[in-house]
Amino acid sequence: MPPTASGTPYLFFTGKGGVGKTSLACATAIRLADAGRRVLLVSTDPASNLDEMLGVELSRQPRDVPGVPGLMALNIDPEAAADAYRERVLAPFLGHAPETEVKKIREELSGACTTEIAAFDEFAGLLEATWRQQFDHVVFDTAPTGHTLRLLSLPRAWTDFLDSNTRGASCLGPHSGLTMRRERFSTALAALADPQLTTVVLVTRPERAALQEAERTAAELRALGLVHQRLVINGVFRPTASSDPIALAIREREQAALARMPPALRSLPAEQVPLRAFNMLGIEHLRALLDDSLQPPPERGITAPPPHPTASLSGLIDELAAPGHGFILVMGKGGVGKTTLACAIAAELATRGHPVHLSTTDPAAHVASTLEGSLPNLQVSRIDPRAETQAYIEKTLRRREAELDDEGRALLLEDLASPCTEEVAVFHAFSHLVSEARTSFVVLDTAPTGHTLLLLDATGAYHRQLTRNLPPEHLKLLTPLMRMRDPAYTRVLLVALPETTPVSEAAHLQEDLRRAGIEPWAWIINNSLLATGSQDALLRERMRAEAEQVARVVRDHARRVALVPWMAREPVGLERLHALTAHQARGESQPQPGG
Repeated sequence: MPPTASGTPYLFFTGKGGVGKTSLACATAIRLADAGRRVLLVSTDPASNLDEMLGVELSRQPRDVPGVPGLMALNIDPEAAADAYRERVLAPFLGHAPETEVKKIREELSGACTTEIAAFDEFAGLLEATWRQQFDHVVFDTAPTGHTLRLLSLPRAWTDFLDSNTRGASCLGPHSGLTMRRERFSTALAALADPQLTTVVLVTRPERAALQEAERTAAELRALGLVHQRLVINGVFRPTASSDPIALAIREREQAALARMPPALRSLPAEQVPLRAFNMLGIEHLRALLDDSLQPPPERGITAPPPHPTASLSGLIDELAAPGHGFILVMGKGGVGKTTLACAIAAELATRGHPVHLSTTDPAAHVASTLEGSLPNLQVSRIDPRAETQAYIEKTLRRREAELDDEGRALLLEDLASPCTEEVAVFHAFSHLVSEARTSFVVLDTAPTGHTLLLLDATGAYHRQLTRNLPPEHLKLLTPLMRMRDPAYTRVLLVALPETTPVSEAAHLQEDLRRAGIEPWAWIINNSLLATGSQDALLRERMRAEAEQVARVVRDHARRVALVPWMAREPVGLERLHALTAHQARGESQPQPGG
C-alpha cells in the first residue's frame, strides 16, 4: 500500500490542485481502517469535498464514516472555526465591558486574518498527543499547495512572532489570547518536524507542471522542517487499445514528462497509481483506487452532450472583448487548467490589439512558463505574498514616519511582523488590479478555490468596514467588492473538468460567489475527450462519464458554456495557446496526436 508504507501517526497528502490528493487520502484512510487501525481523516481545505466523496455530512467534530468501521472524518471549516474563535475571545468582555468596546472588538474580529488564525488553531490542536491516544493515524487531506504551505508555516510564524513581541504590539489586539496557545504551537512544530510522527505524501500527476510543482513543494516543506517525504504519481494511464492514436498520444506525453522528472523527486521513495475509468465517489470506488482486483465493470455507452448556443472558447472571447476593458477572473478547483486558460484568453485579447494585464494570485502558478514568450500589449505579473508584504511594510513606514518617535516606530515594526500582515498586503495588491481594469483588460488567474474564497472574504470585510465607517456623502466610493458585483465591469469564468468532483466544486464556488453578490458569467469545461473519437476502452468509459457531467452543467448551472477539447500537444507557448482559443469545441477540427 504505497502511501502508508511509513506507518507514521500523521500522514499529510499535499500537492498541486487536481492531482488527486483527496481521493488518495480517502483511499488510504479506508485501507488503514480496513486493516483494523483507528483512523481520523481530516480536510484542511476551505473548499473541502470530503462529504461528497465519502457520502456523509461532516462537521468540525469527528463523525463515523458509514461502511468503514474504525474510520472517522471531519472538516476544518474556517468560517465555523472563526465563529467559535470570536465567541471565545468575546466571552470575557460580555456583560463586563461597555457595549462600544465589545462592538469594536467584534469589528476587529471580522476580517480574513481571524478566519486564518481560527483554522490554524484547530489544525494545530490536531497535532497534540491526545489525538494520537484516540487514533492510530490522522490522515490530512490538505488544500492545494500554496494554501497548505501557508498553513504549515503558521506554527513557526506565530511562535517566532510571539517570542519576539516584547511590547504587546497592537496587531495582536483581540488576538492577544494567542499567547496562551504558545505550547500548542510548539507541539505542532515538533510533530511536523518529527519523522517518527509525520510523513508528507507528495501527490503529483505524470504531467510537466504537476511534477515541477511537486519539486518546489518538496523543497519548501524541507525548509519548514518536514523532511520525511514520499512521492505518489497518480493517474498514470495504461492504454487498453495499443493502436488507438489518442491513447498512444496520452501515454507518450506522460512518459516524456516522467523522463524529465526533476532530480530532487527521483531521490524520494515513489510509487505509481494507475488512472481509473470511474469517478472517485463512494466507498466502493475509493477502495478500488488502490486495488486492481476491485475494478467495477464498464457501464453503458457514450451519450452526446446537449447542444448549447455558446460552444467554443473563441466565442466567449468575442463577447469578453466587446467592452474594450474589464476585470476577468478565472476561477475554479486546483488542477482544472485555470492558468492555461487565463494565459490563452489574455494572449488572444492582446493579439486583437487590446492592452492586457495578466496576473495571478496563485502561489503555485506558472504563468510565465505557460506563455513561453511575450506579446505587444501584454503585461505579466504575479501577486507574490512575500514581495507584497515587504512593499506594504515599507509603504506603511514611509506614510507614518513623520508622526512616530523611536518607541512608536519599534511598536509599528513589531505589529507589521505579524503573519496577519501578509493577508492585508495581498488584498491591497488585488485591489489595485481591480481598479486597473477601468481602462484596460485585467485577466486574473486565481488561486484554487479555498485560497480564493479567503481573499474574497478579505474583500468583503474591507467593504463592510469602509461602508460602515464612512459618512453617507462619501459612499459614492467604489470598493473592490462593488466593482466585482458589477456585471459590466467584472466577468467571472468558472473552470471545471468534465468530472463529478470538479463540477461539484465549481457549483459550490458559484453558490459562494452568489452569496457575495457576484454572478459568474460563464463556465469553461476544459480537457474534454468527447471530440477525440478515441476507441480505447478506459477512455471511452471516461467519455461516457464526461457526457453526463457536461449535460449536468448545461442543465443545472451555467448560462454560458465553452467546451475546450483535450489537446494531444500540451498547450504551452503562444502558438499552442492560440490553437486552443481557435479550436472549436464541437470537434470541427479534431485534435491530432503528436508533440
